[in-house]
Amino acid sequence: MIFGGVMAIFEGIAAIAKDDLFLATRHYVFEFSLAGWGWVHLILGIVLVLAGCAVIGGALWARFFGVAVAGLGAIANFLWVPYYPLWALVLVAVNIFIVWALCTGMHREADAGPTA
Repeated sequence: MIFGGVMAIFEGIAAIAKDDLFLATRHYVFEFSLAGWGWVHLILGIVLVLAGCAVIGGALWARFFGVAVAGLGAIANFLWVPYYPLWALVLVAVNIFIVWALCTGMHREADAGPTA
């Protein structure tokens, strides 16, 4: 989760800096400025890193929050595909893996039950 957040932060910084690496798209279903997308990814990345630190700390609320934020990250990266397809698809996969891992962890904790 922290890795996915750091990658989103890098993505956001690169977009805000108006890096020449990104493709300028025209006539797409949705249009946002590259800097606008950069801020979205930067904020999502920071929130993912903070939620990842809370999950490591053992906070149960962080798992639920992490699922929601990683889901938003997957959607944001799916919408980012026209600008940088390979990076976006990798981060979609990372965010989906985060959701799966957090949900699987919750399921295992529920099955363990109290130990006496």
